[in-house]
Amino acid sequence: MLPIVAVALAGLVAAIPAAAQQAPDRFESNVAAFEAADKTSPPPKGEILFVGSSTIQRWDTARYFPDLKIVNRGISGSELADALRYVDRIVLPYEPRLIVVYAGDNDISAGWISEQVAVIFERFTRAVHAKLPQTKILYVAIKPSILRWTQIDRMRSANAIIRAYCERDDRLGFIDFDTLMLGWDEKPRPELFVQDGLHLSPQGYQLWTTVIRPYLVGPDHAEAKR
Repeated sequence: MLPIVAVALAGLVAAIPAAAQQAPDRFESNVAAFEAADKTSPPPKGEILFVGSSTIQRWDTARYFPDLKIVNRGISGSELADALRYVDRIVLPYEPRLIVVYAGDNDISAGWISEQVAVIFERFTRAVHAKLPQTKILYVAIKPSILRWTQIDRMRSANAIIRAYCERDDRLGFIDFDTLMLGWDEKPRPELFVQDGLHLSPQGYQLWTTVIRPYLVGPDHAEAKR
């Protein structure tokens, strides 16, 4: 499969804006806690893995998907680059049949441009498929939110590039909540968010759960294409 962007963009990830330069080990304690918990109570292998930022971390997957075996490894404040950085520790050990990814929101807010976010997602999928070639990966598009509405154009641009990439590989899927989360005024629906205007409310999570569930329980338990 061809790279996600043209060769002319190859240097974009290296040219990270100052605002996006974070300490690479800032989530080491989170990952170490996951590893310690796994030693005490090993989660099942070959099931569903949720990874990403606070939208994943706050998702009570056991309550919203009580009939499914889901390992939640969301880390609040993390970026797609962090999912890639820790792929050997919070993804590959579980040998998941399906990975649900939500990240990119914080990346855009930190100053990454759309193409950089898309390149990182491509690198993540390649890192997973190098060891787990049959694993399906479902990317949940960067959501529109009240707090970060001024950044929606860059978010939509990143989503468009990632969608095009996913469409070229049957192991990749893409879900876009953009339209579903907007009201009659084409702005984010307040009832879908908690007071900070960024994180999902119970109603928001119920919407996401309803839409995503069919992708998790399809006939082959891994079909993630629309």
